[in-house]
Amino acid sequence: MSDDPTPSAPSSNRRNATGLARDIAMIEVLAGPEALREGGLGVLRVAELLGRDKATVSRALATLADSGLLRRDPERLTYSVGPRLFALAAQTQESALTQRARPVLRQMAAATRETTHLCVLRGGNVLTLASELSPQVVGTASWAGTTTAAWRTPSGRALLSDWDRASVDAWYRAHGHDAALLHPHESPMPGTFRLLAEPEPDRLLVHDIETLHSELDRIRQRGYAVSDAELEDGVVAASAPVRDASGQIVAALNISAPKSRLGGRLDELGNYVARCSQALSADLGRTSL
Repeated sequence: MSDDPTPSAPSSNRRNATGLARDIAMIEVLAGPEALREGGLGVLRVAELLGRDKATVSRALATLADSGLLRRDPERLTYSVGPRLFALAAQTQESALTQRARPVLRQMAAATRETTHLCVLRGGNVLTLASELSPQVVGTASWAGTTTAAWRTPSGRALLSDWDRASVDAWYRAHGHDAALLHPHESPMPGTFRLLAEPEPDRLLVHDIETLHSELDRIRQRGYAVSDAELEDGVVAASAPVRDASGQIVAALNISAPKSRLGGRLDELGNYVARCSQALSADLGRTSL
């Protein structure tokens, strides 16, 4: 009897390693320049690029398409990267972004003694990924996990501020007249300040496409956006865009406060948020600010 301890079969945690590696290779091919240029690749071309059997590749592509990781064009019979893969990537990116931003949010809240937020754009809405509450007895609420109509918020406008005019026009046609201020199943943590269904007319910075373009121009010039009782009665806010290593805006930092404390210091607040956003952008790899 041999006392060789080597098992005769591979361990269970390696059982599917080969198949997984092959699936990853197919996804990488479909995320490559040829697939992007052509809008997808057929089974035969994927098999050629990988040097694999066409029938095996066909079955694997179909399985990945069923899971949503790939998309199959029924007319062209081609495959491309699917929506679920993009969604998973976005969640991972946002999780990493939130982790990097939390120390900045805490620092901002400690320095200003007001509530701070990290926000991203989701279609026509702003989603607050994280909030750091004011240490003061009277302060604004956490909006973490809440979505709000982007045109009504300084964060939403800051997030749009690097878009070209045609893209802003298309976005506004789709979302600018969205009647929903908050998604019906979502609401912020109860607080002192009342949500406004409609702000006072002289407080509303954006009410059509031209005023949106004008406001975006101001944000580009000064580096931050402001709001004066547009969303909550008696609340002011300032936001500034956060950029990744490529220079693309990926998030916005925001400070909200009672108007009674900071209503006359919005520009000072905006400049401070802009400096914090630049610091976070540098941490994300942005080198030219």
